[in-house]
Amino acid sequence: MRILILGGTAWLGGHLAETAHAAGHDVTCLARGTSGPAPRGARLVKADRGQPGAYDEVMDQRWDAVIDLSRQPGQVRSAAAALAKACSTFIFISSTNVYADHQALDQDESAALLPPLQSEVMASMEQYGQAKVACEQIVRDAAGADRALILRVGLIGGPGDEFDRSGYWPLRFARAARSGRRVLVPDVPQLATQLIDVRDLAAWIIDCARRGVVGIFNATGETTSFEEHIEIARRVAKHRGPVAFVSSEWLLGQGVAAWMGPKSLPLWLPAADYAGFCARSSRAAVGAGLSRRALAATLEDTLNWDLHRNPPPAARRAGLSDEEEELLVAALDKRSAQSTELQ
Repeated sequence: MRILILGGTAWLGGHLAETAHAAGHDVTCLARGTSGPAPRGARLVKADRGQPGAYDEVMDQRWDAVIDLSRQPGQVRSAAAALAKACSTFIFISSTNVYADHQALDQDESAALLPPLQSEVMASMEQYGQAKVACEQIVRDAAGADRALILRVGLIGGPGDEFDRSGYWPLRFARAARSGRRVLVPDVPQLATQLIDVRDLAAWIIDCARRGVVGIFNATGETTSFEEHIEIARRVAKHRGPVAFVSSEWLLGQGVAAWMGPKSLPLWLPAADYAGFCARSSRAAVGAGLSRRALAATLEDTLNWDLHRNPPPAARRAGLSDEEEELLVAALDKRSAQSTELQ
């Protein structure tokens, strides 16, 4: 196959390019190149998708599949106008953030969506879901339902996760196993988590392109309780030390953020409105060939990658720093001491 990836130099895009090349396909990546070079074996066409003429070098060719990872409706609109008629399948990487309701469990692709973003440019991450809805509509209008593949992807993890969400817990427990420190863990045992390995996702997307699969699919990891996810991370890290389970209310009161970003605890979602955020049904994708490795394998490989990052990051993009966790544990101990004194 001849595959054009709009992107292909960052994390998921890079895995898509590597996977397609390893399978013997002809791969071209169209990107600015600011995230790095194209993976070995792929051709890089340097272009800024925000500028006129971005697709001039590729629009007069025939492609078996075009894969777009953008979040900006304007970029997707210009790509679809230039390339939808030049490919057999137009694949858009969307997100489960497109759904309007994140409270109910096990919702499938028929669940209600957010309203589409009316602007061509997403102004902030608060508009991410609406922007992806708009992008989906643009692709389906341009390529038609018989040539469009929309993949609503959940949280992606695995080696190379520089967002630090899938690697935080294994690395935190590995460090604690050496230091003997307590690990601060939200007390939300039944909260659902879903983590799909980037390698499994990339392999399935390229296989879908090969088979000409079309339609709309949720693509998430298997649903695992937060409690089980934490236990798997502990086993992978060989951690047998103390764990301090604390309530969501206390963490929020201490200024700890949920899910992602600085001073956060990844995978934790404190509000009941998000009980189903990581509990989407991917039965349709599994029926269409999605194969997912065990969570333990993903976490172990991510930990090994994390431990050998060279150079290590000056600051991680998600999670608590050692100093932040120490301060929180000290505050927890102080609260416990005061409670004991009052009894």
